[in-house]
Amino acid sequence: MKTYSQKASEIKREWWIVDASTLPLGKLSVIIADKLMGKSKVTYTPHIDNGDYVVVINAKNLVVTGDKMLQKKYYRHSGFPGGLKELRLEEVVEKDPAKAIEAAVKGMLPKNKLAAERMKRLRVFEGAEHAHAAQNPKEIK
Repeated sequence: MKTYSQKASEIKREWWIVDASTLPLGKLSVIIADKLMGKSKVTYTPHIDNGDYVVVINAKNLVVTGDKMLQKKYYRHSGFPGGLKELRLEEVVEKDPAKAIEAAVKGMLPKNKLAAERMKRLRVFEGAEHAHAAQNPKEIK
């Protein structure tokens, strides 16, 4: 018996839509990362990027448990001494809710050469309307 290895020419990508107001951020990002990697497909091959497109709606109504809105922090550094900046999740969601979802999903993807291409297939929208109705995305429940 031989092990199946998918070829790049055999990739079939689907479109999925998920509502960010129904699940907590962690569970939501696990589902999104799974679809972006293609791990839920029978044809999953680790070195081939066979994942699907994911559209996230209602990012403005992001759900988190506990006091994460006030306690979870995002850090960045300017590269200069004393240049550490920090923002609470509450501030990030207020400014750009897509950044919070993208950061959570990026953290759950493997850190390899395929990660950037996988992140390009993630589309996050603040409201319920999105620009990908023509692709007929299937809803993730």
